[in-house]
Amino acid sequence: MLTIALIALLCASASANAIQARSSSYNGEYGGTGGKRFSHSGNQLEGPITAIRVRVNSNYIVGLQVRYGKVWSDYSGGSSGDLEEIFLHSGESVIQVSGKYKRYLKKLVFVTDKGRYLSFGKDSGTSFSAVPLHPNTVLRFISGRSGSVIDAIGLHWDVYPSDCSSC
Repeated sequence: MLTIALIALLCASASANAIQARSSSYNGEYGGTGGKRFSHSGNQLEGPITAIRVRVNSNYIVGLQVRYGKVWSDYSGGSSGDLEEIFLHSGESVIQVSGKYKRYLKKLVFVTDKGRYLSFGKDSGTSFSAVPLHPNTVLRFISGRSGSVIDAIGLHWDVYPSDCSSC
């Protein structure tokens, strides 16, 4: 009798876990194989993405920094080129990222749920387009590899943080 109860409990637990909706997904890495790895996985705890800084030169995406809530991530990449900065509106989220790459990242386009296209870099190379796998999820953080430029980028998607009073 105890064995049957234990088996029933295990089955119920397994069913509950199977029913829980998955929400996270990943796209990438897009780009070359060089550079040192970076990840903003811990930054997402500060809140949603609220701003993006991209340094570009005439050929490449040179550097990248993202603001999560009110805190900027560490800067990844090199120091040449022009720095561009775009702030997202309150409650606005990135729902698609596209771009181009060869050995290095050449172009990035962030598309928001408010219909904005935030474009950086040069329009040449191999194209990519990344969207979340699950509905109602947004870009939560980025990862990749960098040196004197951004070598590659990875995109991590999940639900918008539910407790965002400090954002």
